Amino acid sequence: MKKLINDPADVVAEALRGMAAAHPAELRVDHEHKVIYRAGGPVAGKVGLISGGGSGHEPLHGGFVGVGMLDAACAGEVFTSPVPDQMVAATKGVDGGAGVLHIVKNYTGDVMNFEMAAELANAEAGVEVVSVVVDDDVAVQDSLYTAGRRGVGATVLVEKITGAAAEQGRPLDQVADIARKVNAGSRSMGVALTSCTVPAAGRPTFELGEAEMEVGVGIHGEPGRQRVPLAAAKQVAERLLEPILADLDFTGDGGVVAFVNGLGGTPLLELYVVYQEVAALLNKAGVEVARSLVGPYITSLDMAGASVTLLRADDELLRLWDAPVNTPALRWGL
Repeated sequence: MKKLINDPADVVAEALRGMAAAHPAELRVDHEHKVIYRAGGPVAGKVGLISGGGSGHEPLHGGFVGVGMLDAACAGEVFTSPVPDQMVAATKGVDGGAGVLHIVKNYTGDVMNFEMAAELANAEAGVEVVSVVVDDDVAVQDSLYTAGRRGVGATVLVEKITGAAAEQGRPLDQVADIARKVNAGSRSMGVALTSCTVPAAGRPTFELGEAEMEVGVGIHGEPGRQRVPLAAAKQVAERLLEPILADLDFTGDGGVVAFVNGLGGTPLLELYVVYQEVAALLNKAGVEVARSLVGPYITSLDMAGASVTLLRADDELLRLWDAPVNTPALRWGL
């Protein structure tokens, strides 16, 4: 194992110290609870948005804390859900009097702990909390970590669009409805070319042959639909898009937000090759691309691979997508 770390046991804490040092004007980090906050918060009268999950998916979630996205992110240990105490602290810490929305990826530990935290925050501080679960992965119905579909690439889109709605001062019920709408209109599928190596384990999570790829892989390295021979980018794009387009009609007038995501070990050069294949296939299928996003935004440590997410868009969602955002990992319009 070759990694730029000190002690594997300290990697999350040290990464958080690095984030605080790198972004002192944008972020504030509670190192005791391992929570990353938007600097200057909470914002009075604004719905607070928090998310979180196991570390190792950077920039998700801490990289999306800031103006126009999240107000706080809870960092668990690598590939391990944060604990309720972290989430309670974050919920109280972002409450500006308008309630708090929890954006939760559909993994059993995340769902259970966020649910417990919402109840505790309401009981202890009277904070009104609504939770929205993201479950956009079409690869499998149930997996090692979930009951139902996994929450993957659509999480980034939910956080961006919902963050814009909250920034406009919309009430909690409307912000939650926007989050549900984005989730309902999103579908994702991923492929792995290599495994990832968790620092504490020191060895690959699973084995893939030099000429194999795992289609439908989860962001923790969970098994996908099938293990198949390695193929060219054109065939990979087809394998990812086919089940997405079969699961939901994306041919509406509003077009789609097309998101090609890198899983951590794939360079942008290759992601753009995949995107041009995705764009060509969507055009052939009669699906208009209204907006695009390409890059490593929800990763799996050093895994080589990519995922594709489509969001069925409309005028309202596109306006919220275009709204200003200023976070360490996503920034435009400011």
